Amino acid sequence: MADDFQILGGNAKAPFSLVVHRGEGMVLLAMDWKEGKPPANFVGFGMEYQEPDAQAFRPVQNLLCFPGTEKEPDAIRCSSLRSPLQKFRWVHFPYNARKPGAFTYRVTPVFMDEKDELSYGEAQTAKIVLRAETFPDQLNVAFTRGYVSSQSFVKKFGPASAFPTLIPANAKDGIKFKVTHPKGDEALAWMGFEAREAILALLDEAIKDKKAQVGAVGFDMNLPDVIDRLKQLGPRARVIIDNSKEHEETGAAENEAEKILVKSAGRDHVKRQHMGQLEHNKMIVVTGGAKTKAVGGSTNFSWRGFFVQSNNAVVVQGEKAVAPFKAAFESYWQHDDVSGFAANPPSAKWTDLGLDGIDAKITFSPHNSAGARLDGIAADIAKTSSSLLFSLAFLYQTEGSIKKAIQGVTKKKGIFVYGISDKKVGGLDVKTPTGNLPVTFPAALAAKGLPEPFKSEVSGGSGVKMHHKFVVIDFDKPTARVYMGSYNFSTTADLKNGENLMVFRDRKIATAYMVEALRIFDHYHFRVAQQQAKKKGTSLGLSRPPRKKGEKLWWDKFFTDPTYINDRKLFARAAAK
Repeated sequence: MADDFQILGGNAKAPFSLVVHRGEGMVLLAMDWKEGKPPANFVGFGMEYQEPDAQAFRPVQNLLCFPGTEKEPDAIRCSSLRSPLQKFRWVHFPYNARKPGAFTYRVTPVFMDEKDELSYGEAQTAKIVLRAETFPDQLNVAFTRGYVSSQSFVKKFGPASAFPTLIPANAKDGIKFKVTHPKGDEALAWMGFEAREAILALLDEAIKDKKAQVGAVGFDMNLPDVIDRLKQLGPRARVIIDNSKEHEETGAAENEAEKILVKSAGRDHVKRQHMGQLEHNKMIVVTGGAKTKAVGGSTNFSWRGFFVQSNNAVVVQGEKAVAPFKAAFESYWQHDDVSGFAANPPSAKWTDLGLDGIDAKITFSPHNSAGARLDGIAADIAKTSSSLLFSLAFLYQTEGSIKKAIQGVTKKKGIFVYGISDKKVGGLDVKTPTGNLPVTFPAALAAKGLPEPFKSEVSGGSGVKMHHKFVVIDFDKPTARVYMGSYNFSTTADLKNGENLMVFRDRKIATAYMVEALRIFDHYHFRVAQQQAKKKGTSLGLSRPPRKKGEKLWWDKFFTDPTYINDRKLFARAAAK
């Protein structure tokens, strides 16, 4: 059915198979050759998609093209029917992913003859629904776009010089900053994507419902979109704001946010705390009204959290699901110290969220040593049998059991390991599925000074760009699970900080996070390839069929290298539901 999270192409005549995996506002299309290897003249896949209410198909775009075609118009050069995708999987964002109904994807094998003329084989088609809520009226997984450093951003919203009109250069200026970009509203909606939409919608609903009471816990708190809404709630809101060193400095936006909210809600409705080290939570709880909802995850209530970084948020709905959030908020409100909070049941154990048909649990930090969760997660990671995908801020500068567990799994044969970690200093680390040492991204992630069709990109400013904290284990198996939250998978997060941490043992949720892991990794890995090509004095482009002795087929590594064979097969096989 089109509303499943994994859809198969059904054309028996097509020489390849197609599996479409549902992400959140995005899809992963994975292909594999049905028998043997492709012919030598196979040059990739053309992709098209049709929106639910449309009559025509739109081609998926490709920035790479065949050498010698760079001067052709974008509409011709960038169409994957003209510049086929030379990969066996592709993550695609439909521009209007919120439209109700099924999106139809058509994937076509493309061939090239001796005269460089293209021809097309039997296509696979598949329909998939990309509605906004993961599980309607129960749970929704939402992501920010995290694509400030991208060709899409430059094309839509202009060169790097336009970026300061969208985002304040300094967090201290956040509350007073005014957007002056001519496409400001559109840009912020595009950048914030579904996470921004879901968090603001939750607050808007609470504002309209005069019986709703709101509890919010924030680490970074400098975004007017959030602060203004909490202000409108007046005394119906209680807010806890971190007061660790950087948030207590003179001029810190969090100090200004405190003043604003004390004036609107009252002194007894606003608290500052940092537990043992940080009140690192990003949590909002709505109770007492027509809808009981809560949100947790990695998305700070800040300009960078919403609009620059790759972040995620999970919104849950219903009395049972929200009860642990509510209990944790009340415990934070009552206790500013680790020992006081850690003695409270919600922090000391995994609590079931009570969702219908969804295995979901939550715990809150700081824990005491008896209730620590870190080593248990590491032990679960060590049980990985198929694939491990992660997006973990600060992983490679954080010693401990999680890092060791990931390193141990990476050494095992036959397990696909794919991940990315953003360091506060020194750029990004990418763990490739080859088991080699991580590739380190330079601090300047944006593509600059590259030949056409590439445009110089926005760097995104100082600070981390990839702020996720999630691990996906065995997404393709019935035992699939995801760990996520504000929790940095460190001893500090476990025993000192205020944090939220959730685990989902559900294939639909695991698939959504798998797609997110791939799209973030591939997005930045491509920029490494761009920079490496620039250093060599070459440029990236598509490969034609071999014309001379010794030239390799573009797809050769996908059928000869064990790592790429695993990559091709893992995502293109139909896992058991």
